[in-house]
Amino acid sequence: MKYKLICFLICVAGLFSYTSVFSQLQTCPPNINFATGDLSFWSAQTSLVGGPNKAYPAPNLGLSTIPEYNITTTGVRVITSSTNDLYGSFPTIPTINGYAYKYSLLLGSTATSWDLHNPNNNNPGGFRRQVSYVINVPAGPSTVPYTMTYAYAMVLENGTHNSNEQPMFKATLTVDGAIIDCASPHYFLPTFNNATPGNGGGSGSGATLDTATALANGFSNSPVLFLSHAGTQGNSGTLLRDVWTKDWTEVTFDLSPYRGKQVTLAFEADNCAPGAHFAYAYVALRDVCAGLEISGNLKACENTPATYSVPALAGAKYNWTVPAGWTINSGVNSNILTVTPGATGGDITVHEVNGCADLRDTISITVLPPTKGGQVVSNTTVCSGTNSTLLNLNSNVGSVLGWISSTNGTQWNPIANTNPAYTAQNLTSTTMYRALVQNGTSCSIDTSAAAIVTVDPKSVGGVLSPDNSSFCLGQTVNTTLKLSSNKGSVSNWQQSFDNVNWNDFSPPSNDSSYSTTNINSTVYYRVVVKSGVCPADTSSVATVRFFNTPFPDAAINPDSTSICYGKTAQINATINIGTSYTWTSSNTLTNAGNGTVSSLPYTINATATPLSTTNYILTVRNAGCPNAFTDTFRLHVFPKLTVFAGNDTAIVSGQPLQLNAIASDSAANQFSWTPSTGLTSTTVHNPIANLTSSMVDESITYLVRATNPIGCSAEDNITVRVFKTGPEIFVPSGFTPNGDGLNDIIRPILAGIKQLNYFRLYNRWGQLVFSTTQSGKGWDGRIGGKEEPTGNFVYVVHAIDYTGRIISKKGNVVLIR
Repeated sequence: MKYKLICFLICVAGLFSYTSVFSQLQTCPPNINFATGDLSFWSAQTSLVGGPNKAYPAPNLGLSTIPEYNITTTGVRVITSSTNDLYGSFPTIPTINGYAYKYSLLLGSTATSWDLHNPNNNNPGGFRRQVSYVINVPAGPSTVPYTMTYAYAMVLENGTHNSNEQPMFKATLTVDGAIIDCASPHYFLPTFNNATPGNGGGSGSGATLDTATALANGFSNSPVLFLSHAGTQGNSGTLLRDVWTKDWTEVTFDLSPYRGKQVTLAFEADNCAPGAHFAYAYVALRDVCAGLEISGNLKACENTPATYSVPALAGAKYNWTVPAGWTINSGVNSNILTVTPGATGGDITVHEVNGCADLRDTISITVLPPTKGGQVVSNTTVCSGTNSTLLNLNSNVGSVLGWISSTNGTQWNPIANTNPAYTAQNLTSTTMYRALVQNGTSCSIDTSAAAIVTVDPKSVGGVLSPDNSSFCLGQTVNTTLKLSSNKGSVSNWQQSFDNVNWNDFSPPSNDSSYSTTNINSTVYYRVVVKSGVCPADTSSVATVRFFNTPFPDAAINPDSTSICYGKTAQINATINIGTSYTWTSSNTLTNAGNGTVSSLPYTINATATPLSTTNYILTVRNAGCPNAFTDTFRLHVFPKLTVFAGNDTAIVSGQPLQLNAIASDSAANQFSWTPSTGLTSTTVHNPIANLTSSMVDESITYLVRATNPIGCSAEDNITVRVFKTGPEIFVPSGFTPNGDGLNDIIRPILAGIKQLNYFRLYNRWGQLVFSTTQSGKGWDGRIGGKEEPTGNFVYVVHAIDYTGRIISKKGNVVLIR
């Protein structure tokens, strides 16, 4: 069979309305659109391609489903409730150009016939499903159109066969046994017809899909994978992305040339001829047969692009006219016209003609002004909770579709109110309101300017603390009342002498704290708090009770001082009013008294010896007054000053020795060295000692004192041994690391040595057990923390004397346990 591929343009969706210049009395055949929800008046059959079939002749009253040939899978089904197709994602009942179809028909399924019926025959042919309707075209003049419009969508698996064996969908119109070619399109996935022939030269596979042509014909490759293999039906095989879909497309044909005759309309979906790849299609028909119908909105919006269209005719030519002042954007020679309306309306006409039809239609269009959102008025402020605000939309053009509100300006919530007024009630947070306005469905939706209803939180007086306090006669230390947990601003403070009658402060006080002064009776205090427009609220009550007993009085003189570490300071205090007292940090105080005031005035002369900066707090009480007087003496203790004169060392007679005293306080700038023997200076931190054997015995000890600017000082000494020989390194022949403090470490004794390059010890196997480059450091007889037993070790020492000469020595050392 030779198939003919005819491309129909996809109609653009728009609101459906029409007016025809022809008679509108033409009625469609009964149930042509499956409006009864079944196949009434339709004939159907299922079969194998080129094989036997099962017929379901009309009228098929009440029949809504038909199974595939010889299997239970549904092959034909009337659809009354729309879903989305698995592979194409389009709705199974379409709305096209604003026309909403109510029913559709599904032809076919994903089932294949491979090996299902005859395991010995590997080429039984795919499933075929067909429905047909015999149309009795009403008699009358052929100049009056009798049109029918159907829509189709399809899902085809690429079988990689030559084009004439691919899965397909077709519509066929026949009259007097002849096919009306211009109204009988076939649809399939085109290939380059390069399939490899099968056994015996029969059906083959492996043909290359003509992707460019498929896309141009409106097909799309579905992203949904299908488990595809001949006859496997999902039991095994390979997941492939080999399913292609074509979305809903409308087609119109004119039957006026066949007035008084019977015309048969048939739709058919066929699997591939070998039978292993599926095809299914959806078909929907309009119930209007009275000529060409222009789809589009009869009320256009000025300067807003609009689309008008007619169902496509194969190979047709189109001619459109639009009202004066309108602009045609595209489609003047197609079935889909896009325009930008001008300020006035008028008629839109179309002439559509091909070998099967010569159709015309005209519709009258009214032009609406563009939508204008207007302004919601007006801004206001309310108190949280029970409130009510009337909002009105002004200066808008168009009807209110609804209102929206937002508390953050980002997320907007819909309000089901289509009136130009809205009452906002019981708000608890600041909210913005806008109206959504549209001047007819052809105009875009506009949003009004917002009105803001500011919501002030309810006034909360808060808590005054302390809630109970005392005030003694002559008290100089005030009780400070502080407000917390309030919502709103302080309007004023109030006081009362009976907790019933309240008086405002004059002048008003807006502070959140208040210090009580000059009280001679018990007083009650509270705060008036107001949040925005909300009614004011009062805080909790704070009571200040008056005691007619003198408030304690004392003084420390001075109130602070500084001492060096390890020194003492004198604290002098006088109590003028009071009966008892206590000190903090009394463990570092002496002569602080026993805490009882024996007579007035009472004098305390305590001595403080802290090792760090300390606050000494004197608390004085007077019997009968609940409040205590406190005074603080701050004693700042400077950190302990230390000085390091250097490690004891040894030199040879006549060798200059650089001394360097280091103080812990960098501010220490006074140094004193004694004795002055051989020193270049006794008042710097780094004098040079020039010693000869004639000046000292075998050694000399220098004492250095460092003093900082505040007079704190510290001392340290360094002993220098003077050898009469030249520079030398002395290493003892043995050591006894038994922990008695005598001869526990083996180390070199350096005389006249400027730098120790290394001192190394090896065991009898030549393994290194100790190494150092630091003068004065030695080995304690341990390796990895483990004591070595008695034994002989070899040392090697390498150094540079103060003249720059290299001295090397090696020898034996005995470790004795």
